[in-house]
Amino acid sequence: MVLAQALLETRILLRNPEQLLLTIVIPVLLLAVFSTVDIVDLDTGDGQRPVDYLTPGVLALAVMSTAFTGQAIATGFERRYGVLKRLGASPLPRSGLMAAKTLSVLAVELAQLVLLVVVALLLDWRPAGDGGASGVETAVAVVALIALGTAAFSGLGLLMAGTLRAEATLGAANLVFILLLLVGGVVVPLDRFGGAEPVLELLPIAALSEGLRAVLQDGAGLPWGHLGVLAVWTLLGTAAAARFFRWE
Repeated sequence: MVLAQALLETRILLRNPEQLLLTIVIPVLLLAVFSTVDIVDLDTGDGQRPVDYLTPGVLALAVMSTAFTGQAIATGFERRYGVLKRLGASPLPRSGLMAAKTLSVLAVELAQLVLLVVVALLLDWRPAGDGGASGVETAVAVVALIALGTAAFSGLGLLMAGTLRAEATLGAANLVFILLLLVGGVVVPLDRFGGAEPVLELLPIAALSEGLRAVLQDGAGLPWGHLGVLAVWTLLGTAAAARFFRWE
């Protein structure tokens, strides 16, 4: 029953043009345009090319667009139109519905990440540097970062969808998406923000993008600091969503 609901959630999401724009089109365009056109100075002083810097950030953006923005908007309108209430009266338990939504998010993320990696490789992206991490260590670090990032953004998205009106969720989720895109280390290096950098590093999108960059660009092992920031956001977001989420 959970799997059937997850497949239904995934099909609904992929049939929605606005969701496709948010989860697929915008990340691909950002990666392609900023990698080939000199719009933002991405010279980090270590000889890295724009595509090497941008790819980890855009992968993080893709996770945020699906787990946070897309999920918050979809769940908010499901709550408004009584879909959640009707599902609550079905044999599918609420925990099962949450599990189905999680599986749907993971399925869309997998498709996003595969597509973005293919586009990046076509743009001559060469992942991992000479930091000494093995292939296994790199894979474990990437999976851990994406799993914690997904959990953190999902908690925050459900918190927003379960506490605000649907229209407010739509506006707020898109606003947060744009703000975190601009100041979260996705396309603009955090050191360009001067004294605000230490604060911006605590944002979940910054922890995810910088963590992926450390692993995929510099060849580092498990980035414990970034994983710790994401773990704190996961605990806070999940606990708040469990406490304040309203189904009706």
